[in-house]
Amino acid sequence: MASATSRPPDGRQTEPAPAAQSARPARDTGRGAGRAVRAAVPRSAHAEWTAPAGRRDPLAILAEQDRTRVPELVPVRYGRMLASAFTFYRGAAAIMAADLGALPDTGLRAQLCGDAHLSNFGAFQAPDRRLVFDINDFDETLPGPFEWDVKRLAASFEIGGRDREFDDRVRRRCVLAVGAEYRRAMRAFARIGELEVWYSRLDVEDVVGRMQSRVTAADRKRFEKNVAKARNKDSLRALDKLTEPTPAGMRIADRPPVLVPIAKLAGDLDLAAIEELMGELLGMYRETVDDQIRILLDRFRFVDAGHKVVGVGSVGTRAWIALMMGTADGHPLFLQVKQAGPSVLEPFAGPSAFAEHGRRVVAGQRLMQAAGDIFLGWVHGFGLDGIQRHFYVRQLWDGKGSAEIEAMSPGAMEGYAELCAWSLARAHARSGDPAAIAAYLGKSETFERAIAAFAVAYADQNEADYRRLLRAEEEGALTAVRGV
Repeated sequence: MASATSRPPDGRQTEPAPAAQSARPARDTGRGAGRAVRAAVPRSAHAEWTAPAGRRDPLAILAEQDRTRVPELVPVRYGRMLASAFTFYRGAAAIMAADLGALPDTGLRAQLCGDAHLSNFGAFQAPDRRLVFDINDFDETLPGPFEWDVKRLAASFEIGGRDREFDDRVRRRCVLAVGAEYRRAMRAFARIGELEVWYSRLDVEDVVGRMQSRVTAADRKRFEKNVAKARNKDSLRALDKLTEPTPAGMRIADRPPVLVPIAKLAGDLDLAAIEELMGELLGMYRETVDDQIRILLDRFRFVDAGHKVVGVGSVGTRAWIALMMGTADGHPLFLQVKQAGPSVLEPFAGPSAFAEHGRRVVAGQRLMQAAGDIFLGWVHGFGLDGIQRHFYVRQLWDGKGSAEIEAMSPGAMEGYAELCAWSLARAHARSGDPAAIAAYLGKSETFERAIAAFAVAYADQNEADYRRLLRAEEEGALTAVRGV
């Protein structure tokens, strides 16, 4: 469980840092602690997964999440989850969190992604404008046992491989690659200095070198196309794709239900009231970024906003985009303002050290990513419906690129598994104790073999849960679950 962090009566965080950010023990002490954990939780024990008696109904867990989401968008969420067992898994982080929380854990804590499946890694532009490869989703981030992230990542490759109709042998290679590369990378991070760990990152140019010998010509062509697309995915591209001309200038396009302008959702509020509300929220956000970014933000003016549906697991949460225009040259800046609630890990890993869930997301992202978005910040305030919610803010489409999982060859998927695992190990090494984790993992293949066995067993569980959702849809029971 998370160590307790005291808070004053108003609920704001006092200065002690989250558990994952506390000072590490001496390296030798960490190694001893890591080896000692093997007695309580043997590495081979990670292979085990059997649904326990009294396991919560997965649909009940999803329905619980529905209560805080936009009712009109809940059917869209289920529609995306019904597409395949893989898309179901992407939206089922809360289900897996409950399952992981019921298992014995190592107690070797790090800042977790909380939803480390293979589609939540990708390329984006670092502040120096070079493309880097890293984790790119932190909605569920929280300190917790390191193996929870590893298990979610490994299971995603087993499930993704089944979706690609890869045979057992290919899928096993991919899943073993997750555990093996995580173990090797963590051992390497345990040997180098703290600053070297902190500055380590994976540039896309390095990805090309690592993948060159194991991918097909078609893979290389797709990769080059995706890199070029990512480099061009910026605010200018967003202006072209997400807005339309009006007599007052470019405004957010109206494409319900996935994109709806704020004016259409605001009811009786006039333009002046909308601008006042957005001005207050953006002003609060401004106070959460670095001083130099405030100066940069002050060179932009708010123009328009809209609600944009994103992802699978996030569908139904409030995700706004704000169009800003440069006051001097009219160059656009798009910000995404995304709702943040409690992490799905909190019931099992302990509460966040932050009262503001947007701040929880931002703090976790800054801690785990090698190179973060300069516009990261958070805000909480009253929305159009008068209800107060928490949000985090980031730049939209800042060179973001994703791997085409549905087109990967077996060799490319195995190499991609290693990239994800290395990135996850580096993220954990920044906040956890790499010496302790590395000592626990050891030199043998015991850990990755156990993780591979778990991935197969949990993929079977995921398919059973997915079939449960399909039956509910066929029987019309999802209407009750959705609350429609």
